[in-house]
Amino acid sequence: MKFLRTLAVALTVAGLSVAGSAFAQTKSKLQQILERGTLRVGTTGDFNPMSVRDPATNSYKGFDIDAMQQLAKDLGVKIEWVPAEWATLVAGITADRYDIFSGASLSMARAKTVGFSVPYLEAGTVPLVLKSNAANVKSWADLNKRGVTVAVLMGTVFEEQARAHFPQATIKSIEKPATGFQEVLANRATATITSNIEAGTLVQTYPNLTMVAGAELRNKRPFAYPLPQNDHVWINYVNNWVELKRSEGFFDQLEVKWLGKQ
Repeated sequence: MKFLRTLAVALTVAGLSVAGSAFAQTKSKLQQILERGTLRVGTTGDFNPMSVRDPATNSYKGFDIDAMQQLAKDLGVKIEWVPAEWATLVAGITADRYDIFSGASLSMARAKTVGFSVPYLEAGTVPLVLKSNAANVKSWADLNKRGVTVAVLMGTVFEEQARAHFPQATIKSIEKPATGFQEVLANRATATITSNIEAGTLVQTYPNLTMVAGAELRNKRPFAYPLPQNDHVWINYVNNWVELKRSEGFFDQLEVKWLGKQ
């Protein structure tokens, strides 16, 4: 009997230890962030005007950067920027390299593995061509032809869209540090596609580029914050934060500042 009582106590202690360990492992990101005092934000720094990295100072600016700084402020913690890549966005979340990604278009392929907050912005896809070629490209259909090359960055939603929209064209998937618009500028591609958000900035920066005048917005997608899929406490907190900031006009102010909204 004494042996059985000792064994029972030992098993109880072991069970409590395992339960305690499991509890520690299941702490929500919200609790971890508050205890750590730091919000880790993954961002690419290559999506003007949403997330732009200054290599000279290793600092970031943009719509999404302002939003994440406000989130950290409202949490009462410091912010830590974690360099990320579009092609490994999902892996960064699942590998716990950052607590939240600074913003991305909602993709059902991504949603199989990571969670998303409620949307904070809507964008659409537009084609970009050289101004000198604008007379020949007046619609999406003009790009879906043999002999046309469409350059897109590998691993992005634009690569998926290009293959869907232009089955007759040649899709040129490129890797960083190259970009689709640089391929167009160098006359190595007829067009690239990107969000209307980035396109507005690109045509101002590069006067030789233009949006295809007759091409409507396609693939309208909401922008949301990628988060760990199973952490409902953290997702709920971010959802509430987005809704509150939307009602306060915070995101409207960011659209005026960064996207030229009137």
